Amino acid sequence: MTTLDQMIDDFGFLEDWEDRMRYVIELGKALPDLDDAEKTSENKVQGCASQVWLSVSAGEGPDPVMTFAGDSDAFIVRGLVAIVLQAYSGRKASEVVAFDALDLFRQLGLLEHLTAQRANGLRSMIQRIREEAARRMA
Repeated sequence: MTTLDQMIDDFGFLEDWEDRMRYVIELGKALPDLDDAEKTSENKVQGCASQVWLSVSAGEGPDPVMTFAGDSDAFIVRGLVAIVLQAYSGRKASEVVAFDALDLFRQLGLLEHLTAQRANGLRSMIQRIREEAARRMA
């Protein structure tokens, strides 16, 4: 799986919107499949036009390290999931709560080109992840 820093560098070389979308799709193809047992109604992200599932696990303590896994039934959305997972997974809960991945998507030049439905779904994914982290800190 490509690291977040590598993704940022790669997007920096892609000037054309179509090239960026192809790269998003490639990232989605490289995303490990979520086990079917994890594709539950509890893990389904509400607010996404496509089906999106997020699985969450956390370490111990008042500020646990969060690990996220996810999947989607749509190629582009699956790539967006891959970026979101790289942005948040492996961080402490306090870092997850503080980090706004929408800024990352602006930096990558993706946010302004997403359809309204995809942008809403992206916001739903990010909100869900940040809420899960906040809940684990309580």
